[in-house]
Amino acid sequence: MSLIPNIHGDANALICGASRGIGLALCAALLARADVARVWAVSRQASQSTALLTLADAHGGRLLLIDCDARDEQALVALAAAVRQTCDHLHLVISTLGILHQEGAKAEKSLLQVELAGLQASFATNAFAPILLLKQLLPMLRKGPTTFAALSARVGSIGDNRLGGWYSYRASKAALNQLLHTASIELKRLNPAATVLALHPGTTDTELSRPFQGNVAAGKLFEPAYAAQCLITLVERLGPAESGGFKAWDGQAIEW
Repeated sequence: MSLIPNIHGDANALICGASRGIGLALCAALLARADVARVWAVSRQASQSTALLTLADAHGGRLLLIDCDARDEQALVALAAAVRQTCDHLHLVISTLGILHQEGAKAEKSLLQVELAGLQASFATNAFAPILLLKQLLPMLRKGPTTFAALSARVGSIGDNRLGGWYSYRASKAALNQLLHTASIELKRLNPAATVLALHPGTTDTELSRPFQGNVAAGKLFEPAYAAQCLITLVERLGPAESGGFKAWDGQAIEW
């Protein structure tokens, strides 16, 4: 099966948030495929990541490392310019950006714990950075089959919210879902072969989830490599007809 529906030839892929966790696992999985020509691995310190440098040594010029803080729109402008030097069309872009309790964000247990700084930190990474990434890469997503996917979370579902808490994280992921759904409508007009997806990878053993893994049911905590493969399977299966959707790792639709 081709990496994305209806693609002819090898794919160019870009992973933002590539230096660890699911992002790193996605880079490794994509590079293991014969139908992927090049992968751009983007993170704040991609060029200093031991894991990415090891992958680059193993795969030569197929892996390109770019340092970029996706919360800085000027850095995203520079990222897009750098990619355009050697690529006029990206077939796949996946944003794995997300914070829950890092870098000023908080996993609030009650309304009294909600603070402006935590809200701003959560929204900057979880919602604003992915949509600004899409904005800057748009010129490279207009010429044929292409998929832009961003990692969302089931707790961003308003209809599925029965426990409360995690105000900033829930709200920022809900905002991401709306931004992606809105962008999917515009891209459908600009490029009918484009697909935009909000994807929930399941609870994965990463820095984001580690403090909360005690409540995860047996068999429901995934290794990054497994989550990455589930995401790639979704990308292979879901085309323009599903653009704008919110899907879980197993392909099930999640209510908004």
